Amino acid sequence: MPSASRTAPRTWAELCNDPSLQDLPYKIETNARGQIVMSPTYAWHGKYAYRIARLLEDHLPDGQVSVELAIRTTEGTKVADAIWCSVERWGKIKDAYDAPIAPEICVEVLSPANTEAEMEAKQALYFEAGAKEVWLCDAEGTLSFYDASGARDRSRQVPSFPAQIES
Repeated sequence: MPSASRTAPRTWAELCNDPSLQDLPYKIETNARGQIVMSPTYAWHGKYAYRIARLLEDHLPDGQVSVELAIRTTEGTKVADAIWCSVERWGKIKDAYDAPIAPEICVEVLSPANTEAEMEAKQALYFEAGAKEVWLCDAEGTLSFYDASGARDRSRQVPSFPAQIES
């Protein structure tokens, strides 16, 4: 447990190694002040993240796919539900607690508690950290695709990726 006199925010590595934060039934991130932000998830949330990751592997076999990847941003550590990145970029992030650069594709599976403003801010942070695209998946499995210029009908990185994930 950190001492009461500590003034600096805890690092992501410290949070990851804190025994009291292990095996939580929800995802944690940090805000710009280093405070922990918790988001409860539903069973369907993980199912969609997994299915999107599997489809990313099928559509882009020459890169790396992961789920629940922590990404360092200017507003704290954010956790993308699924990601794809090039082998080159993976080499820069694979050993980090929180990736110093965002993967090329960051996917968020929306929970009912997520607001539009929150997701717009998170998209901007991912783009600022180097993402090429951010995808949002709603509770029905419908995907929305974005690049730095805004919404797109489909992904530029993976034009053949389905806009609907089976439930």
